Amino acid sequence: MSALSSSNSFFYMAVRPGGGRKFGIRQAGNVPALAQSLRIENKLLVRSWKLPAWASPSDELSVRDQATLNEQLGQLLSRGVPLVEALEVASATVRPSARPRVNRMRELVAAGSSFSDACRQVGGFDSVTIAVYRGAERTGDLAGAAKELNITLRRRLAVAGKAATLMVYPVIVLCISAAVTLLMLMLIVPRLSEALLQADVDLPTYSKVVMGVGVAMRDNAWVVMIALAALAAAALVGRGLLKRFGGWLMRRLPLLREVVLAQESARFFGVMGAMTRTGVPFGDALAVANQAVTHPQMRGQLERLRQKLIGGGLLRTLIDEVTTLPLATRRLLIAAERSGDLEHAFTTLAQDMADEVDKKSARALAALEPSLIVFMFVVIGSLLMSILLPMLTLTSRVAV
Repeated sequence: MSALSSSNSFFYMAVRPGGGRKFGIRQAGNVPALAQSLRIENKLLVRSWKLPAWASPSDELSVRDQATLNEQLGQLLSRGVPLVEALEVASATVRPSARPRVNRMRELVAAGSSFSDACRQVGGFDSVTIAVYRGAERTGDLAGAAKELNITLRRRLAVAGKAATLMVYPVIVLCISAAVTLLMLMLIVPRLSEALLQADVDLPTYSKVVMGVGVAMRDNAWVVMIALAALAAAALVGRGLLKRFGGWLMRRLPLLREVVLAQESARFFGVMGAMTRTGVPFGDALAVANQAVTHPQMRGQLERLRQKLIGGGLLRTLIDEVTTLPLATRRLLIAAERSGDLEHAFTTLAQDMADEVDKKSARALAALEPSLIVFMFVVIGSLLMSILLPMLTLTSRVAV
């Protein structure tokens, strides 16, 4: 196992040959390996600090870098360029943080390792991708597998972007609402409270509570800041738990769960298309593709389908038991199985599901926007009412 497969994250400071310092975060097995990876880029390591596990970025090669790598491999290998030379070119196209990994893969392949073994040794590739490469090596069509993976990964980036928008947009709105509410409570409400008390205005109970909270927060601003910093630190440390909670929430909300199912279906069919194109048996392809599905119900149904298929069941009857797939999708798969054209059906369905994610995401955002506006009105409007009610009382007294 290589150093990169069990890498650590370092914050480093390096110098360039022409002068100037470079700061960054990079993964390496140890400090000498970090220095070597920087030396390849004509940078000299000056200092490094090992980051704790919770602050370290993911050890996996990013989807964008994997797509770039597969795009280059598909183009070069199909034109007869040797794999070692293709990896050398690919290392120049990925991001600097991924270059040491690609260079290590090139060294392993040059030393006699297969490409799939090199990917496994350097780490950063999931089991699905490695299985596709291994199947392509058996059939001698690594270029075709790389092209298919590139299409799948590009589609996955587009789908993930739509899903991320659905999560990020509400978070931004909620953060803005919280920031406005906090500023009003700590800056505006206490001043109005003091002015109204001096005017001897009889405040409603609701206004007294809100103004009391505002004055307490202003007088203990340092406690509020510490609490906010603690919340931010807890969110950073528990970001994995928050991500899982976000996934759980999206799978249950009426509009978002349709987007999640379409996203999971697009990923599953994309992997199945890539696996079947490389000549992997259907049962083995299904076992690998199931690992790409994170939706518990869908994954459970697909796994039961695989087990029954191995036990001698008929695919055309078992497909109907996967109720997480739309009825039209199941009928199309049954028709493709009868005609012996499942490979083309998987590729078509992957694109269709990606289009569905686009449509359902737009529909969900259209419904989400007015809901968030109403939420902001309720939160900020209720705070404004606590201020306006006593001011109206004061105005009526002056008028009298």
